[in-house]
Amino acid sequence: MDFSRLEAYLNDQVAQGLLPGYVALLARDGEVVYQGVGGYLDPGKGLPMREDALFRLYSMTKPWVSSLALSFVEEGALSLLDPVERYLPEFSRLHVGREAGEEVVPEPLRAPVTVYDLLRHTAGFTYGVFFRSPVKRLYLEAGVDRFDLTREEFLERLSALPLRFQPGEAFEYGMATDVLGHLLEALAGKSLADLLAERVFGPLGMRDSGFQAQDPARLAQPFPKDPETGRSIRLLPLEMPPPRYAGGMGGVGTAWDYLRFLEALRTGRGLLHPRLARLMTQDHLGPLAQAGMHRGLEYGPGPGYGFGLGVAVRLGEAGLAPGSPGDWYWWGFAGTFFFVDPAFGLTALLLAQAPSLLSVLEPERALHSRLGARLGLAFRTLVYAAL
Repeated sequence: MDFSRLEAYLNDQVAQGLLPGYVALLARDGEVVYQGVGGYLDPGKGLPMREDALFRLYSMTKPWVSSLALSFVEEGALSLLDPVERYLPEFSRLHVGREAGEEVVPEPLRAPVTVYDLLRHTAGFTYGVFFRSPVKRLYLEAGVDRFDLTREEFLERLSALPLRFQPGEAFEYGMATDVLGHLLEALAGKSLADLLAERVFGPLGMRDSGFQAQDPARLAQPFPKDPETGRSIRLLPLEMPPPRYAGGMGGVGTAWDYLRFLEALRTGRGLLHPRLARLMTQDHLGPLAQAGMHRGLEYGPGPGYGFGLGVAVRLGEAGLAPGSPGDWYWWGFAGTFFFVDPAFGLTALLLAQAPSLLSVLEPERALHSRLGARLGLAFRTLVYAAL
């Protein structure tokens, strides 16, 4: 195995001022075969990156919460068919907003939103950021994407907004995992932070994972300004407890902690029964994945991929980078990425704090950014080349 090209690429991204710093980890059959650490923990202060750096994980929090939900399913305390309103009564008033030009036409639900819909992002919830639409505009106006809302404020505002699609009608990436986290809080009578600590982090020895940076001196920092757009970068403040535990974007952790989590899912040991772990990491979209591809990149997890219960799942040989049918991946807005190839016994992570602001400011250009999706594809390709 020769990782020289991978390391040269990552260090070149640092030298060009595109990445402030990074930590990369690769494991084959549970054995770490490569660790790369480069660049700066804090580029503003010139502090070098460290292997135990803490990273804002953003959407890589979603697989944590999805596996947590399946732990309740495994115990029989929760069903995938349970309606959300059973646990969060405010969601009994949900409706769909059909987009007709710039208008939003109300439409009653044909079926309730279920836990299954939340897990596979077919509930109809969206994000106000990432692409543009009349319903997304309502999300932006209501401010539900903000991080400073309390749990009660978030649920009250979101439950009053229209869904973009009927439950089960389409893959629509959005607030579903945030709702799932608050549903689990209502089910168990505990905070999402406590539930994850008890059921995921504690059993797996993930001592640095949670919703607050226990050692802020180890928190990786971005550039003050995005190198592509020149816009100021502001990421989630994690030095203090958050106003609510956002299951879709609020987590923080280290590369080593997240490797433990991914290995538990890959092997089916230490977290979920192997069959439940397999259920989480296999495709659940079926024909909805193909329909999403026809509608455009906004409506799917990437060419060649469907979606499981919290992660994107490769459907066949086709894709934009090497891989195997059944491999699975996800990423976070602030520059974090992982993929797992069970057929190869491979688990790979790349953590940085370098968000591509084009994904918010100009989503249509984001795939052509030198950061974001291109970084993840290059990382994946060079990993396979090294092996």
